[in-house]
Amino acid sequence: MAVSRQVVAVVSFYMLAALVMIFVNKMVLNATPNLTVLFMFLQSSATVVLLVVSSMFTPWVEIPVIEYSTARKLAPLIFVDTAGFIFNALCLRDIEAAFYQIARGLVLPLTISVVAISSGSRPSWSVIGCAAIVTSGFFIGVSFSEDIPARAVPTPLGLFYGLLSSFSIALHAVLVKSSLPHVNGSSTILSFWSNLGSAVLLGCLAVFKGEVHEFLLMVSNREMGVQWDWGTFVYGNIITGIFGFLISIAGILSVKITSPVTHMFSSAARSVLQIILGVKIFGDIVTTQRATSALVILTGTLLYTYVKSRESATINPSESGTNAPPKDLESQPIEKQDEVDEKSTI
Repeated sequence: MAVSRQVVAVVSFYMLAALVMIFVNKMVLNATPNLTVLFMFLQSSATVVLLVVSSMFTPWVEIPVIEYSTARKLAPLIFVDTAGFIFNALCLRDIEAAFYQIARGLVLPLTISVVAISSGSRPSWSVIGCAAIVTSGFFIGVSFSEDIPARAVPTPLGLFYGLLSSFSIALHAVLVKSSLPHVNGSSTILSFWSNLGSAVLLGCLAVFKGEVHEFLLMVSNREMGVQWDWGTFVYGNIITGIFGFLISIAGILSVKITSPVTHMFSSAARSVLQIILGVKIFGDIVTTQRATSALVILTGTLLYTYVKSRESATINPSESGTNAPPKDLESQPIEKQDEVDEKSTI
């Protein structure tokens, strides 16, 4: 019973942190759409600071020595994660929160494809079938519909950002496996490097795009009486900075305590809650077509989890009944996606 309560607590904690990240990010992006990169920079910086502070109080959080050789080895992952931050945020900015999961509905098919190409192995027909179901759900959702108001119609650019976001997550699934040996297999150290590298790149990009200058102008204009929603930006940064850090901790706990099946089912439940809350909080539009799309994507994803668990049990029958710990989710392409996914929402 104690284990069951622990699993429920971790899953609930992860779901809460992820939902808070998505909806607070959406509020900030709606209020200041011109400061998207700066917003992502502040989030990554806050996570780095909180990881450093946490390492002073608990041995669970490790902070590495900053070495150029390690940074060079982790550079591909850092660049991909930074791109994921940006494209996730741009996608969330340009579409409704309730449509967010549909816009990024190709994460599973793209991940399966990238993993297959990188490993040189063909996935089973069952896995390909699950990917086909998810893909069909995506196209159901993005196909033209006449029964929604113009404000709810996703823009082609927003859908393109969703595609790039999905591809970034698929690349992350491959790169994280090759990156872990460079940090002695530590999730916290890898999270620190990823957020530190992203903060540096996003900070440079924010300066290059002129967002820092624009932010300073907005602050000075407010002092002269020009109004902008600075409260949402400031408090949103504080909340997402804290919950971005909690997402890192929740991801580590989820890896250690929950199984891939439990993790995927909790993700499915969170997707449903996200759609409901999107309607309640932002007045998003959910048509029968969109509901069907989300249902088909979730069905394909859950079937994939079932198929992979059966395949793993068939390949490793000797592991059943032993006291061996569950496989790290980072070694499984799709189950680990959510930590970077939610950290990037953004």
